[in-house]
Amino acid sequence: MNEDKFTGLGELYAQFRPSYPEELIAYLFSFVGIGEEDVIADIGSGTGIFTKQMLEKGNTVYGVEPNADMRKIAEAALTDFKNFISVSATAENTTLPDHSIDVITVAQAFHWFDRAVFQEECRRILKPQGWVVLIWNSRDSQSRLIQENDRINRQFCPNFKGFSGGMRGGTGTDDFIDFFCGAYQTKVFSHPLRLSEQGFIGRNLSSSYALRKTDSQYSAYVAALQDLFEKYRDGDSIVMPNLTRMYIGRV
Repeated sequence: MNEDKFTGLGELYAQFRPSYPEELIAYLFSFVGIGEEDVIADIGSGTGIFTKQMLEKGNTVYGVEPNADMRKIAEAALTDFKNFISVSATAENTTLPDHSIDVITVAQAFHWFDRAVFQEECRRILKPQGWVVLIWNSRDSQSRLIQENDRINRQFCPNFKGFSGGMRGGTGTDDFIDFFCGAYQTKVFSHPLRLSEQGFIGRNLSSSYALRKTDSQYSAYVAALQDLFEKYRDGDSIVMPNLTRMYIGRV
């Protein structure tokens, strides 16, 4: 079970995780053809970052999130949206009614799911011809900054296995061929992030693999991140090369 990996990180996640480019939202609505009457299930909705962007379009959105800390932050942040329904459940057992959902979205969470079980759950809750949309904000691995950030994480964080960006051990577009039924579409959006020193360090600390304050190497880890920020800073901020990847298909 992965729902406890972000326990205690909710505030950091809400404060320092980026939203998703408006270009992506516009493309999603034009390609999928979502109307205001369509019902969306945002699975693994966390603190509601992507959920909010969908709610602002006027759709009814079910935010399905198993982690209590993350869910409570989302509920507080989205309290003004009457079209938001918070659901305490997992991706593999959403508890949503059969064939009740027009579009399923998953932002920054699919890599935690049991693919086969989630696929069956999608088939159960989706209406006929419903879409599944998988989205990740991912660091641009071609950047020297990102490469050095990777080395720091490998040095200090025992649980770090690489930055998640939608790929599962490869870089080919067939990485989701075992999940989607038939062809699916891939879109990549440039989405560079300008971060203050606090934002850059917070972005790192909000990850599931990051050291916590109680870890013996925590101070050294933060110091290494501060040094990296100083090396690449442009005035009082840094630009983190970031790509937003989206995969759309049917299951």
